[in-house]
Amino acid sequence: MSKTQSAECFPVEYERLQKQLAQTGWLALGSLLERGLPGQGGPRYQWSRRVGPKTVTVALSLEQFQWLQKAVANQREVWDILMQMQQITAEYMLKNLPNPPRRKRLSKKRVGLN
Repeated sequence: MSKTQSAECFPVEYERLQKQLAQTGWLALGSLLERGLPGQGGPRYQWSRRVGPKTVTVALSLEQFQWLQKAVANQREVWDILMQMQQITAEYMLKNLPNPPRRKRLSKKRVGLN
């Protein structure tokens, strides 16, 4: 990529990640737990998450539990995609936009691009 390209021209990998984000389904934060003790009437499902300074735990039906499993997995996938996009953004900025004068060259480790 040349230094004359504008910041709005996205690398191919970045565009691929954008498309992947656009296809993401429902999102949910928190943890899911299947609790089942023998002799207590079968499994029980719980969803725990932070709401402000408190942890909230909610009992779920099997259908709710299965639906939320997909939503929590989607949320974790979104986090991974966003981390990759941030990495590409930092690499692009350092490579294609003018830097201020420096005494020492920036290493990838210092910028967090190891």
